[in-house]
Order: sequence, then C-alpha cells, then structure tokens
Amino acid sequence: MTAKKPARFPGKNVIAASLLVLLAAVLALTYFTFREKPVAGSKQITISVVNSKAETTSYALKTDAQYLRQAMDEAEGLTYSGTEGAYGLMIDTVNGETADYSVDASYWSFNVNGEYCNYGVDEQPVNDGDAFSIVYTK
Repeated sequence: MTAKKPARFPGKNVIAASLLVLLAAVLALTYFTFREKPVAGSKQITISVVNSKAETTSYALKTDAQYLRQAMDEAEGLTYSGTEGAYGLMIDTVNGETADYSVDASYWSFNVNGEYCNYGVDEQPVNDGDAFSIVYTK
C-alpha cells in the first residue's frame, strides 16, 4: 500500500507574499507618519550687510551651517558672487554691489562679533549667537 501525499494548497505562497507586502506597506506608512519632522536649525545667527552708502540690511536665521558660506546661502534675499581661488571664494559682489580694490581700493570686510574674521567664508566657523557683518570698505 502506498501512502497518499497530502494535497498542497497552491495559493499558500501567494497568500504569504501578499501578507509580506501588506506588512511592508503598514511599516512604511507608520514610519512616514511618526518619523522625526525636520526643524529649523539649532544655531541662531545674524548676518548684516553694510553697503557703500552705509545702509544696513540684516538677515536673522536659524541654521545648522558649519561655515559662513553655507549660512549665507541660507539667508533669504542675500546674494553674493566672486572668484574661486586657492583659499576659497573671494567675494567681490554682495547684494548687487561690487567692490573692486584695483579700481578704488574697495573690498568687502567680513567680521564676526565685532572682530575681523580670521578665515575666508568657506572656513569661517558658525556658532550659536554669532553676529556676522559684511561691510563695504574703502
């Protein structure tokens, strides 16, 4: 006498796969619903721009930037440009005004907390509470 093999349920694999997909969907939904939401940066700083007419425009921002250039990129309305060099970005134009040392000995002075910055914008550290100023200087 030969033993009969039990009948296999052909949909068993389909049900298992469906349950796995359903579980993955529930986990994804839970993650996207309860994940940590992005928040404003942890450092509060100000960047003030003093143009050639001694008019000041200030930008207050919350940032996680490590360096001044990153913070300047985040300051809404602040524009700047310059030339990349061996020591980083040499800024010659801020908010549409160009300072050209070769023409009239003018340049943009960068200060932090009332002191001249020791580094270029690519390496100047940003700390909570810092007050940066970018001043048209002749």
